[in-house]
Amino acid sequence: MATHAYIKLVPASKKKAITLQEVKQLFQYYQEIMSKTGEQLGWGYQQAAFPYQLIETDEGEEKWFYLIGDGHRYRKIIVGVGSQETGESFIQITLPNEATHGDKGKANEFCKFLAKKLEGELHLFNGRIMYYYKR
Repeated sequence: MATHAYIKLVPASKKKAITLQEVKQLFQYYQEIMSKTGEQLGWGYQQAAFPYQLIETDEGEEKWFYLIGDGHRYRKIIVGVGSQETGESFIQITLPNEATHGDKGKANEFCKFLAKKLEGELHLFNGRIMYYYKR
């Protein structure tokens, strides 16, 4: 069964709403900083830190996209955006049935990165909540 994690943008967050394009830009930023880390370390750390390709489909239409892995240790993560009836926006990270333990580890890492950058409320796959905004 698929599992989900959410990054909720609360009133104390840096942003009140987020688009799929902005999430893609955050992933591009993540890849850039991992590439710079790799340069400092002297090895290809960027590929190890982000072993996915960002794939958009017509059916996702500005609502979600896939992160497709190499097929061995990493397979697939689904990233989407939405909003609740209360008006709060959120980012949803989904691990489909075929996801591996590697996918779950990377998804947790991405969730923490996104929540920290946006100062949001992170609801992890195991049901725990992490607060990255000032309270």
